[in-house]
Amino acid sequence: MNWIIALSIGLRLLGVGYSVLLLASTRDRRFGFLTLLLTFMTLRQLLTVRTATTGVEELPGLVVSGLTLLTVYYLSEYVDEEDAVKARLERANERLRGFRKAIEHAGHAIFLTDPEGTIEYANPAVETVTGYGPDEVVGENPRLWQSGKHDDEFYEGLWEQIESGSVWEGELTNRRKSGELCWIDATIAPITEDGEVDRYVAIERDVTERKERELRIEDQNERLALLNNTNEVLRDVNRELVAASTRAEIEAAVCEQFASAELFDVAWTGGRGLVDGTVSPRSCSGADVDALDGHIETLCATDPTPIEAALDASRPVFTEVDDDDLAGCPGESHCVVVPLAYRGAEYGVLVVMTRNADAFDLIERDIFAELGRTVADAISAVESKRTLAADSVTELEFQLTGIDEPLATMAAELDCTVDVEHVGGGEDDRVQYVTVADAEPDAVSEYAAGADGVDAAQHVYTHEGRSLFRFSLGERSIVATLAQYGAGVESLSVAGTSGTLVAHVASSNDIRSVVDALQTAYDGLTLVAQRERERDVQTEAGFRKQLAGALTDRQREAARTAHYAGFFEWPREHTGEEVASMMDISQTTFTQHLRAAENKLFAALFDDAVTVS
Repeated sequence: MNWIIALSIGLRLLGVGYSVLLLASTRDRRFGFLTLLLTFMTLRQLLTVRTATTGVEELPGLVVSGLTLLTVYYLSEYVDEEDAVKARLERANERLRGFRKAIEHAGHAIFLTDPEGTIEYANPAVETVTGYGPDEVVGENPRLWQSGKHDDEFYEGLWEQIESGSVWEGELTNRRKSGELCWIDATIAPITEDGEVDRYVAIERDVTERKERELRIEDQNERLALLNNTNEVLRDVNRELVAASTRAEIEAAVCEQFASAELFDVAWTGGRGLVDGTVSPRSCSGADVDALDGHIETLCATDPTPIEAALDASRPVFTEVDDDDLAGCPGESHCVVVPLAYRGAEYGVLVVMTRNADAFDLIERDIFAELGRTVADAISAVESKRTLAADSVTELEFQLTGIDEPLATMAAELDCTVDVEHVGGGEDDRVQYVTVADAEPDAVSEYAAGADGVDAAQHVYTHEGRSLFRFSLGERSIVATLAQYGAGVESLSVAGTSGTLVAHVASSNDIRSVVDALQTAYDGLTLVAQRERERDVQTEAGFRKQLAGALTDRQREAARTAHYAGFFEWPREHTGEEVASMMDISQTTFTQHLRAAENKLFAALFDDAVTVS
């Protein structure tokens, strides 16, 4: 056997061994095939050794053996590279599986769409955000859950941004499958390939709870601002009302407070005439009073006018008017007409104007109704105070004929004479002490029990054919109406269907408003005289002197001893018997002197004239 044959056999055996080794390490069936092939080639080589004469004819077999060995080597390298590629692919697939699992379990809705916006993939979280399942949205367009809260321009801007390759981030208001609105924090990004948009990915997060919380906080802040504005108006106006001492000062202060506020521009007060209903301004702030004429004409162009509507319904009326001159700039003015009325007394209106369309939304509208009553009450109080304190008064004498008033109706029904002696009481009922002549007390009590406007009636006493009653009357009373306008009743006498009323009003008060109020409320009332009177003013010292002169020495001593002995305290510090013993008189004599002194004191207090307490 020559060396060529030996080398060929050696190469083939080396190939078999190398192939077997690779087969064992890789378990790759291709190495099994090579091992089998090389084994048969080696066996064939061994079988031809004895028949070969020279080694020259074995040269091709030697070349084949070498090539086969190289084939095994290159296959091993290929297998190693293939295993490396498989390992990389496996790692990549593992990452992809991780990414998919993350997307599948993400709390945010994730969509993949084609360039036209058709959804190609949606993760399960889409159902929690939109209410639609993944299978329902694939093949659909996100327009499926649009709410209509965004206009076309909004969506055009969105598409323009993502089509240019930029990421869009923002807040969307969508509508769930159930129909309820939800707020979405969305990010939409283009996926590009070779500079062209291949598809889009959208990530949507439901922020409804956060948004609703923000809206609640915003609403609370608005309410707080509303409350602050409301309290500020009330505080400032009430402070001015306390300081004002006349009706003119009250109206001027209220107008000034509104006109100087940031929310408002102009404020004025006025009243309507009784005959023709024309409106006359009294006080104005924030504009020239001369410019009010055109504004009032514009404001009163409708029928009924806002002023009539406010006064007739006793509630504020909100309206708009075109006033280019009054507020200093062209455009529409927003107005509120506030009736100044309290307990049936009408003192005109307060009109507040603004160019700010949101002004009346930034303050509680009910505050204007309360404010109107507050201003009217303040006017009533100062006018009543001026009437009581005035040295000079205007005396108004009215003739009454068939008026609809509780006492006048009683006089007509019972054909008797009724005289008001004293008026007093609280705000809820008006107490009047009345003497009735030409009617039996039982008849008066029986009539009062079923009469409208009479809440209660008590018979006090009867003397010389005249009975004194204590009536508790409702607000529908001519005396109560006068009291609301700051007028005091000097006398009121009704006989049958006619009578006379004399009232005193401070000369500085609005006499016309008193007369208008009475004639509006009572058709059968006629003003027959208006006089200026100087009121008799009695000082405290004069009252003491008058009372002291009316008392006898023993009456004065009995009253003074009882006072200092604590007889009028409760519980009494000394009894009547003990006080009588101090004076060295009998208890009966002491009681007679004390009762006489008390009678003279109360007569001095109550028998002078009809008064309103």
